[in-house]
Amino acid sequence: MELTALGLLLLGVVLAEPASRALARAHWPARDPVGALLVWQAVGLAGGLSLLGAGVVYGLAPLGPTLPSALRAIDASAPERLGVTHVVALVLALLLALRLVGVLVAITVRTQRARRRHRDLLDVLGTPWPAAPGARVLDHPVPVAYCLPGLRSRLVLSVGVLDRLDPAGVRAVLAHERAHLRERHDLVVLPFVAWGATAPFVQGMVCAQVAVAALIEMRADDVAASGSRSAELVGALRTMGGAAPAAALSSFTTALDRRLARITEPPAPLPLALWALVRLSALALVAVPTALLFLS
Repeated sequence: MELTALGLLLLGVVLAEPASRALARAHWPARDPVGALLVWQAVGLAGGLSLLGAGVVYGLAPLGPTLPSALRAIDASAPERLGVTHVVALVLALLLALRLVGVLVAITVRTQRARRRHRDLLDVLGTPWPAAPGARVLDHPVPVAYCLPGLRSRLVLSVGVLDRLDPAGVRAVLAHERAHLRERHDLVVLPFVAWGATAPFVQGMVCAQVAVAALIEMRADDVAASGSRSAELVGALRTMGGAAPAAALSSFTTALDRRLARITEPPAPLPLALWALVRLSALALVAVPTALLFLS
């Protein structure tokens, strides 16, 4: 059990720091944003399982040779069989779990409240647009488009967008924002925001948040470009360079020029073997700490 706990701890530290940094610097995710998002989610889940599991496994080691047997051995006398270091490990694991869950819940509640307030304002100030069900048009000359995700999602366009873009450009922008809504990119990003807020001093966690935000924009760009000419999407994004509300998912990032270059000259997709390897690697990342926890 002690060796298992050490292995889980090392795996968690590697995933949270050097592995996350390396993945954030890699070039292949731009060729397969969906696969890269799967790997990032696996890194986050496996890292959390490993760090929490290391404390639990080491803490319960005196109760049995494996975690399942140790859990079955818990009874009224269990605390007397645990040493000081084992109790400390369990307490640290509990504190980390509470921190992760607490930050995630706090960020989720804060984000939902901001979106609800913003949605209420949109319903008052925005004009429904029959050409795009669920869309609201704001009477503002600056060209801005974004979406508010959720059960009552909204697509938002300003009058500036309709004035400055031709119909093909508007369709490209709407396709981009609908991709965010349809694939629930807000839920993809949220755990990484919480992950970065939990330990902002760990650079790998911050890199993960930034990388995932960039990947969801690449994915939405790919969806929009597949249904229209890439030149139309590029022109629309250039015209609309601006900021959206914090509660929204926006089409704009600080790396807009890199996104535009990628749309104009799309990178070659990964070979089929590498495409499959990426997805198998994501599955393996989750399977390894799970197996260490319950099968060792």
